[in-house]
Amino acid sequence: MENKFDFKKYVDYKVYSVTTIKKGYGFRVVLKFTDDTSVTQQHAGFKTKKEANAGRDEVVGQLHHGTYIVYGKIKVADFMEYWLEDVMRKRIADNTYNSYKNAVYNYISPGIGKMYMSTLNQGYIRKLYNSVTDQSENVARLVKTVMNTAMEYAKAKNVIAVNCAEGVMLPKKVKKKAYRILKIDVQRTLTIPQVAQLIEASKETPIYMQILFAVLMGLRRGEINGLKYSDVDYINRTLKIQRQLGKIPNSRAEDVLPKMLTKQEIPTKTESSNREVPIPDFVFEAILEQRRIYEKNRRRRKREFRDLDYICCSTYGNPRSKSYHQKYYKELLESQGLPDIHFHQLRNTYTTILLKNDFNIKGISHMLGHSKEIISADIYGDTQEIIEDCLYAIEPFIEAVMPKNGKGEYYDYSDMEEIESLAKEYLRAA
Repeated sequence: MENKFDFKKYVDYKVYSVTTIKKGYGFRVVLKFTDDTSVTQQHAGFKTKKEANAGRDEVVGQLHHGTYIVYGKIKVADFMEYWLEDVMRKRIADNTYNSYKNAVYNYISPGIGKMYMSTLNQGYIRKLYNSVTDQSENVARLVKTVMNTAMEYAKAKNVIAVNCAEGVMLPKKVKKKAYRILKIDVQRTLTIPQVAQLIEASKETPIYMQILFAVLMGLRRGEINGLKYSDVDYINRTLKIQRQLGKIPNSRAEDVLPKMLTKQEIPTKTESSNREVPIPDFVFEAILEQRRIYEKNRRRRKREFRDLDYICCSTYGNPRSKSYHQKYYKELLESQGLPDIHFHQLRNTYTTILLKNDFNIKGISHMLGHSKEIISADIYGDTQEIIEDCLYAIEPFIEAVMPKNGKGEYYDYSDMEEIESLAKEYLRAA
């Protein structure tokens, strides 16, 4: 869809005095925007001068508090299409986009699309939720999510004065899903000895780095594939997670480099997923070794090599696909007699071990890139104190999963003070 809206934030305004307009009373508002353009809006139709002055006072209050509706003549269907195609399509993964698309075009627009955004209220939205719930409770939950997000964006752009979807609940018959709870089946995670066994066995496979990032740092599969050497702070030994690989919605193979349709850089799952975390020494050394291999391949394959800077890549520099690890991972589990768990459950393994070591819930949530606490709990206090107080749990965890050297001893892992300094440095920068 071609962008037909040019939402701008006003930075100044002038409200003229009440005057006669046609056969009644009214006043004019001049809005000035950041690009030095301005627009005049007229408020008319008041029968008396007193009514017009009351209306003027209300508008002045709205302008002062930033709730004045600048773009009032926009239909819901047009706004939702713009929000989906021009705003969200570039920010969400392909699967999420398709889910949102279904909600917008098959439920929201047919239900309330002909209305103007400025006339929406909680009653109309509640009626929409009731109608959708009669068809599917799962779709109703999705529609609620889409409406809340879209209306918040509309409020920020002065399309509506308040988020009229906020606080509107689904019908009581819709069962509430558990909130802020990460359900982990401990029977589907690995023990510390099994983690050490998996790491040692994976060293001779092409997915060694993926295993380390998943089970020693708790990263998501898409985040792992999107990591670049430029994300590594080699001085402070921290890692920025700021992208993942996937398919940009509506993109085509001819729009990207060969074999890169599903390996495009897309935003992380949520804003909270953009984070910087300390790198355990063992993982840091593995990154350095992988970098040496990367440089060697780049030198010997000058013409064919794609210098895209990805840590997890082929010998030609191509990033790994979302399913690349599957074959090697399953073979590893089978050859080592380990439980047949999904790759994502390595992230759950990381979480479970930290929880069993009394690692603070808020600290775990931060490390994993969750927007909220992963387990329902009341947690108060300074973030820096919370993270530092639970740092002691990292040392036995990392030490316990160190692969052993040929002498049957664990590889050297330097003292805990460095991890503490890394965490403090991270918190100062956060």
